Amino acid sequence: MAETYIKHKYDPILPQKDEWPVVKLSKSRKEFVKKVAEASKKSVLQVTNNNIDLLKEELETTLYREKLRIKQNPWAVDPDDEQEFWRSVRSKLVQLSAEGNKNKSQKKKAYVEILDEITMRYAEEIASNFIHSHYKLTRRMVTYGFSRLLNAARVKGIKSIFSNQYTLQDKIQIVGETDQIRNLASKGTIVMVPTHFSNLDSILIGWIISVLGLPPFIYGAGLNLFNIGIFAYFMNALGAYKVDRRKKNLPYLETLKTYSSEAIQFGVHSLFFPGGTRSRSGMIEKKLKLGLLSTAVEAQRANFQKGVKDVAGKIFIVPVTINYHFVLEAPSLIKEHLSMTGQERYYKESDEFSTSYKISKFLVKFFTKGSDISVSIGKAMDVLGNYVDQDGQSLDKHGRIINTSDYFISNGEITIDAQREEEYTHHLGKRIVEEFHKINRVFSSHFVAFVAFQLIKKENKKMDLYSLLRLPEEDIEIPYGEFKSTCEMILQCILELEAEGKVQVAPHMRNDINAIINHGLENVGMYHAKRPLVKNESGNIVTQDLSLLYFYHNRLLGYELERKFN
Repeated sequence: MAETYIKHKYDPILPQKDEWPVVKLSKSRKEFVKKVAEASKKSVLQVTNNNIDLLKEELETTLYREKLRIKQNPWAVDPDDEQEFWRSVRSKLVQLSAEGNKNKSQKKKAYVEILDEITMRYAEEIASNFIHSHYKLTRRMVTYGFSRLLNAARVKGIKSIFSNQYTLQDKIQIVGETDQIRNLASKGTIVMVPTHFSNLDSILIGWIISVLGLPPFIYGAGLNLFNIGIFAYFMNALGAYKVDRRKKNLPYLETLKTYSSEAIQFGVHSLFFPGGTRSRSGMIEKKLKLGLLSTAVEAQRANFQKGVKDVAGKIFIVPVTINYHFVLEAPSLIKEHLSMTGQERYYKESDEFSTSYKISKFLVKFFTKGSDISVSIGKAMDVLGNYVDQDGQSLDKHGRIINTSDYFISNGEITIDAQREEEYTHHLGKRIVEEFHKINRVFSSHFVAFVAFQLIKKENKKMDLYSLLRLPEEDIEIPYGEFKSTCEMILQCILELEAEGKVQVAPHMRNDINAIINHGLENVGMYHAKRPLVKNESGNIVTQDLSLLYFYHNRLLGYELERKFN
């Protein structure tokens, strides 16, 4: 049965902005930043076992790495007083080492004061600057701008600019558990975890959240995106907090995790991309970065410790997959993936999203071509990976209600147990990956790319991936008859997987096989200078870029369909 997508606009679940958790958080931003800095400091002291030598070592490592970052990899968005701040940290550390007359407790006090300054600086840097009026304006701008582009493309003549014939929901189809997420967002706290393929994802998800009538979420956005004017404006307005992936030192990582955990405990709905960064290979993420994910488990335990055991203290994990026919950044992403896995020299990322002009140009292209996007919202889970019902109660495999707080109890009380929480986070990561595959929607573009690449691979059995990708494109040609019959066979397998609830299929995949193939060929990588897949004059299937074909093919890995080609 073809899936219908959600096309009406939902009423906001919290019409008054003062009720939005993110507004409450922004009103107490100063106190919140202090709280985060203080908790991060305690966390670092815990990790270093309150040992003065270990703490000193961590501070020196942090200083060394920060000086290196400023010298080797500075960004326009970095604060002006960076060098000054770290120079002052350096002189304090040097002075402390030189002072032989201080006893151990005096020295420790001085080191803790330096740590305090660092975590305070990091917490201030990470914290979002949500401004309600900017949020409203941005939401209107995004919806109005995108709709105008869409109508200009589909409605001819001067009227097109003012036409409302097509809405964004004709272009961006929302499917899945929309009622459940709305229902649970008004009861507890949502942590949304989407797949991540493009820099467009965050703006797209921000729009989805507002269409569904949900209050704004906060989310971690890469600090590099704040380098670009248009993105910086959107990010700040949409409640983004800043994640700087150049900083790998302990105080920074602890502050980042603490910020996320405290915000979730505050009841602010949160969003993070558990893959940590855009998928370089085009595959659905298999291995998740568990740092931020662990903050949801930690926040859940903390809520139980505070005695908030009803649904108001419950944290719901909602997986989301974003399905595009193409990814603008695919050429640089796949190059980077291949250079990392092939152990070639490090490939410096060249990003198509490097300027506001390029993004605007891309958006115009994107909305004026008939290529759809779908966003699938999965079933909500608790932090242990159990599905939850409409009332937010956790269910075991047999559909029986279970009490999540029992999982955090030892010796009759709720306790902190880092090892146990680490195991829960690992399990939750696995469950999210399973759900990503279940709610992924097969698009014709991924389908034709998958079949074509597997046929090329089968034809060149003895070659490893890197040799295969070096084949001259002009030597590759797949007879249309063979391509079509293989497509029919793989489509049958996909429909069987769908019947078992293991994947979803876009409505355009219900057409006859020639129509599906044509749709796939039209859409796959439609904006790239070299097309991953085209029909030649003889009507056979050829590629202009094998690496790009590999990228789009990868979207259907994880379902064991490749076994059909052995």
